[in-house]
Amino acid sequence: MAAVQKELREAGREREQEEIELVLNVLPGSVAEVLRARDDLDQLLEIVLDLGRLPEARFVSEEVELNECPVTAGDLQNVIERIGEFGDDNRAGIERTLHRISAIRNRKGQVIGITCRVGRAVFGTIKIIEDLAFSGKNILLLGRPGVGKTTMLREMARVLSQEARKRVVIVDTSNEIAGDGDVPHPAIGRSRRMQVQTPSQQHSVMIEAVENHMPETIIIDEMGTEQETAAARTIAERGVQLIATAHGNTLDNLIMNPTLSDLVGGIQTVTLGDQEARYRGTQKTVLERKAPPTFDVVVEIQGWDRLAVHDNVDQVVDQWLRGYPIAPEVRWLGEDGEVKRSQEQVRHSEAKPGSWQPESPRQTRPESRTAQGQTAGPALAPEPASPASIGKESEVRVFLFGVGRDKLEAAAAESGTVVHIVNELRRADLVLTTKTHYRRGSQLVRIAESSGTPVCVLRKNTMPQLHEFLDTVIKDWHGGGNGRSHGSMPDLGNDGDGPPFTGENGSPTMEKAMDEAEEAANRVLAGDQTVHLAPQRSYIRRLQHLLGQRYNVASVSQGREPERAVMFYRV
Repeated sequence: MAAVQKELREAGREREQEEIELVLNVLPGSVAEVLRARDDLDQLLEIVLDLGRLPEARFVSEEVELNECPVTAGDLQNVIERIGEFGDDNRAGIERTLHRISAIRNRKGQVIGITCRVGRAVFGTIKIIEDLAFSGKNILLLGRPGVGKTTMLREMARVLSQEARKRVVIVDTSNEIAGDGDVPHPAIGRSRRMQVQTPSQQHSVMIEAVENHMPETIIIDEMGTEQETAAARTIAERGVQLIATAHGNTLDNLIMNPTLSDLVGGIQTVTLGDQEARYRGTQKTVLERKAPPTFDVVVEIQGWDRLAVHDNVDQVVDQWLRGYPIAPEVRWLGEDGEVKRSQEQVRHSEAKPGSWQPESPRQTRPESRTAQGQTAGPALAPEPASPASIGKESEVRVFLFGVGRDKLEAAAAESGTVVHIVNELRRADLVLTTKTHYRRGSQLVRIAESSGTPVCVLRKNTMPQLHEFLDTVIKDWHGGGNGRSHGSMPDLGNDGDGPPFTGENGSPTMEKAMDEAEEAANRVLAGDQTVHLAPQRSYIRRLQHLLGQRYNVASVSQGREPERAVMFYRV
């Protein structure tokens, strides 16, 4: 296999040298002579010829003037005569090569500048995202001009058509993917190429490709209009894998781009009702994703051998819009040719939601949910990083059953204890009830105990009992990050008719989770990049975050309930 790959690379280099010679042949003789004398043509990106200026060559690491004589109108005309015709997008090419020649015109339509971009077929460029390409997911590539988007797109077409034996159709607007001329370049493998007569018709050719040629995969370069985004959605809804590039450097840019945001689901302004806004802990007017995204994966190409991957785009976009940070997976090729992976530093969202209103000082931001009321916790929550955030993270959410809300609020105000009363059992860290209600064995108490939610039982619904609850259970809970991460809860005056506290605290489950977290923190300190812990309830995750802080290890929560879990990682 290695010998075959070496032969392919050698053949590719020979082919590349032949194609570069074809570019030199269309240039003015004095310019071509200077370039042929150089030994770094494998680093050549493009040649620029502007009327009345010195010709210039742009390499990967430098820009070089090629002649002391300015470019004349005759030089430009000679180049035009040796290449194909310019299309409506002012682009032309050299038949059966990947080179792209672009023109700059004056007001009269005369060519006064030419850019000759060198096109190359680089084999092996998709190894870094080969798993995504073969998965059948829709993939969108982003990156600055010249970073290699089209090169990667071309290699995907070759690999999917030859190795995966898929029916691949390329919608080639400027003949940049498969080269100029009617016969496509061999770099696209078995893929079929559909040329576009004018860029404004690209969207209709995209639909035509699906309707007429039964593709399994469609590849498109440089999507940039609303019509093309609508056509892309139509293709995706018909079950065809879509791989494309678009203008933009990062996913953040794409979300806020009004023309292209539909590729990742589109953005709309939603006005929430009072109860929903209070539940979310946000202002009443928020931004939300309005539809499923067209693309499942967004890949930001950061360099020739380094990129960032946003998988599960729907979750990532929701997370960004709700003000949570996002952290894509970074991939790069190591010196041994193997793909290396790590978690990029957390990017903080610009869509910071404001608080709902100031009259609820104890209101905390719960895990988000959709406007329809279904849970949709963020895939990645920020780790506690400051004393202020630790306090908020440690705030206890209590569900009351048979206990007066007014009494508990009054007791909390008198004792100066922070407690957050919630109206739904699924959002609670613990349940507070009385012995009478506990004895009845109501369905609510059984659900709480079966789901592992701690249940605290008071003898009576009186102020002294509530003060004792606040002074023991709640203050002990808040002190969990200062040494008491787990252990038994204090007795609240139980007389043997029912447990004062039932749940996870002090249980083998809790001890096992904290031991796992301690071991993970030590592994990160010993050199591991990331360590994933087992899924746990919110209270245990909170304690694991605090343990990570004591070890000076960064941590984040990932996933959806009930599979939401903590990950420790090196900063």
